[in-house]
Amino acid sequence: MKPARIPRKASAALAVTALLTSPATTAFAQDESRWVKAGEVRAAGVFVPPSPRRLAEALTYDVKLVPVGARIAVVERVGDRRVGGHAGKETAGSGTDVRLSVSGLLPNRMYGAHVHTEPCGSTPEDAGPHYQNVKDPEQPSTDPAYANPENEIWLDFTTGSGGQATAESRHTWRFRPGQAGSVVIHEHGTATTPGEAGTAGARLACLTVPFE
Repeated sequence: MKPARIPRKASAALAVTALLTSPATTAFAQDESRWVKAGEVRAAGVFVPPSPRRLAEALTYDVKLVPVGARIAVVERVGDRRVGGHAGKETAGSGTDVRLSVSGLLPNRMYGAHVHTEPCGSTPEDAGPHYQNVKDPEQPSTDPAYANPENEIWLDFTTGSGGQATAESRHTWRFRPGQAGSVVIHEHGTATTPGEAGTAGARLACLTVPFE
C-alpha cells in the first residue's frame, strides 16, 4: 500500500552512528512491508535475489555478503523540529532524519549505504545515483564538494558479532518529491577523497523506500 503524504520533520546537522546490536531491526523488519505512522515513512523487507516473476522490495545482488534472509528496515522521520542556533539558542527548521536497521549480515564487517534516486530493480544499477540535495552537474559524482555526507545521505555501518547494526543520518533539508527511491548497501565504507568521493564499492543489496 502506497503511504500517504505526511508533514516533514527537521533535524540538526548530520550524525551517523553504527551500533553493535539493533532491537529495532527485529521489531519492525519481520516481513516485507511499507507503512506510515504519524510523521514517519517506513519500509522493511527480507532480502531475496531478483526474480523475473516478482520483484521484491528488498533485493540482494551478492548472497555471500548480504545473505538471503537477512533483514533491513528504514525509517524516514519528516516534519518540523527544532535545530541548534547561535549562542546556544534554538531555531525552528524542517528537514529529514533517516534511520537504517539491518540484521543477518556478516559479523564484524563494515558496509557502505546511501539513499539513491530510483527504486530497486533487477540489476544493481537500476537504483540510479546517490540522491544529492545540491546536484553535481558532472555525473557520476566524485567531487567532494557534492559527494559528501552533508549533501547526500550516507548510512555506513559496521555490524556486530550477530550481524546487526543501525545507522542514522540527520539533515536540515528535505527530499525533492519523487526523487529519492531506495537505500543501497555497498561493499565497503564510503570514500571521501577527490575522484573517489561517494564511492563505496559494488552495490550488494537494495531496499525500495517511498521517501517523502
